[in-house]
Amino acid sequence: INFDYCIIDEAQNIKNPTAISTDAVKSIKAKNRFALTGTPIENNLVELWSIFDFVMPGYLYNLNKFDSIFIKDPSQIQNLKKMIRPFILRRTKKQVIKELPDKIEKQFLVDLNKEQRKIYSVYVEDIKRKLKEKEEVKDKITILSYLTKLRQLCLDPSVIIDDYKGKSAKTEACLEIIKEYTEIDNKILVFSQFTSVLQNIGKKLDKNNIKYSYLDGQTKAVDRMKLVDEFNESKEKKVFLISLKAGGTGLNLTSANTVIHFDPWWNPSVENQASDRAHRYGQKEVVEVIKLIAKGTIEEKIVMLQESKKALIDDIIDGNLSDGGVLKSLSDEELLNLFK
Repeated sequence: INFDYCIIDEAQNIKNPTAISTDAVKSIKAKNRFALTGTPIENNLVELWSIFDFVMPGYLYNLNKFDSIFIKDPSQIQNLKKMIRPFILRRTKKQVIKELPDKIEKQFLVDLNKEQRKIYSVYVEDIKRKLKEKEEVKDKITILSYLTKLRQLCLDPSVIIDDYKGKSAKTEACLEIIKEYTEIDNKILVFSQFTSVLQNIGKKLDKNNIKYSYLDGQTKAVDRMKLVDEFNESKEKKVFLISLKAGGTGLNLTSANTVIHFDPWWNPSVENQASDRAHRYGQKEVVEVIKLIAKGTIEEKIVMLQESKKALIDDIIDGNLSDGGVLKSLSDEELLNLFK
């Protein structure tokens, strides 16, 4: 069938040019194509190329040529911006929903307790020793597994250390915020990438007789909507624990006015999409977004990386180029710096 129009929403889902789903979408025949997305770039410029390859195949050349012209040569970014600008209509949330209340973002630096800090330091030293034994860091999957372990230790050591009996500084800090905010009738969304961490927070809430809802990737679609409706209507349940991947899109939770990001994610746009479960059409109150960051750990490095991702997105879409260096993916040296 030759369609007159093909319009795709959530176009970031075709960001991977090698994915089967991307091929399927691009194989649809249409005279005119439109792509709608709140996050045209999440990680790198290949994602932008893939969306343009759907809208106007060939306009930004093939992927190899695009890579050699624009990704490997940051001096060409101005030309890329000139090429894409006529075909991007950008509307910010404030332009679309003028009556939307403000969103206030705060970072809470949390000091790890003595026992947690000791375990974290031991793991860091062990990882450094393992990395020194290799002449080159070729296996990025191994590196990422090390990083994941360090991130989990920042959150709650008990999720990877079976006999850990100590406390989690971040869980304690999160619980204090929840207690304080629920006492003044705030409703709170808590996001984490780790379901085991969310479940541990849930146990703490149970002990403190704080009622909550819970949603992760195992929650069935039909139950998702029931949970959302129940939370929005309930006066008893004031906390919603949500896994970032499962609940980052497709939920309308405007009854909440507080969002806690228990752990930072590499990409700020993913966090923003999660925060926007509350900060969206229908919200009547100012939304407070609290980001818990473990002081002096990998989490502070992640926040720094978020800034470089944000710079990439702003530079290309807003047209304010500041530093072409952020366009390059992390080098081996940059990966190693995360452990310092």
